Amino acid sequence: MPMTASDLPTLNASLNATAAVLLATGYYFIRTGRRERHRACMIAALVASALFLTSYVIYHIQVGSVPFKGVGAIRTVYFTILITHVVLAIVIVPLVLVTVSRALRGRFDRHRAIARWTLPLWLYVSVTGVIVYWMLYRMQP
Repeated sequence: MPMTASDLPTLNASLNATAAVLLATGYYFIRTGRRERHRACMIAALVASALFLTSYVIYHIQVGSVPFKGVGAIRTVYFTILITHVVLAIVIVPLVLVTVSRALRGRFDRHRAIARWTLPLWLYVSVTGVIVYWMLYRMQP
């Protein structure tokens, strides 16, 4: 059965979850001195995030905005998570590109300096992407 636009939110959440797992695993590998495995995980996380971004844009070009229908306190929680997610998703793109660029050029001192900021922000964006999906597509009436 071919994939349709209605399948893309689930794909997007899966790609975000995959990126989060790869980021955490990559962090573990660098902390334990396994540089090649770290590199492989981080490149795979970059690919998962790039695929997510592509799929996200395709979905929203086709479907547009999807309103959150929750009311009360959950609405405040949702929009708090969504706003921080969106702002940091914008910030993370150049941070990731600079971080990866420095690593690929062998500038590991400069890579480490920015990766200390990039990793937690990228993880936050990936994890909150899954939370936003769950709240918007699975929790609503």
